[in-house]
Amino acid sequence: MTKSFMTTRGAEKLRDELHELKTVARPNVIQAIAEARALGDLKENAEYHAAREQQSFIEGRIAELEGKLSQAEIIDVTKINVGGKVVFGTTVELMNVETEEEVTYRIVGDDEADIKANLVSISSPIARALIGKEEGDVAVVQAPKGKKEYEILEVKYI
Repeated sequence: MTKSFMTTRGAEKLRDELHELKTVARPNVIQAIAEARALGDLKENAEYHAAREQQSFIEGRIAELEGKLSQAEIIDVTKINVGGKVVFGTTVELMNVETEEEVTYRIVGDDEADIKANLVSISSPIARALIGKEEGDVAVVQAPKGKKEYEILEVKYI
């Protein structure tokens, strides 16, 4: 299997979710199954079937999270000295050259990406255009509506 890159924050969020599923959700659904079984006939017991379906979802998510964490290459950008270049995990403040609109993105792994939280995937067009650039450089991004140019205002390793 191939390794996937992940920031320390992303790995911590997955570990927290995994812990929650194992210590809270799994015991709760086991209890719900036991209570539904006590009601009698399992063929027509909607509570039992709903609890079993929920258990299946929880077990699947636990397996998925464990798999992701076992294959993750966790990168702590605060411990890397790259001389001001944009790399995986950096936070980049940009200005759209055409509109002068400023935006800040953090380059993260595919599983962590959330554009609403300004977390862009390493495999996204904007991240690929930014990697290796420095403050003051202009990155050209091929967007669906054409090329966009962004000037890199600041690169942070946080």
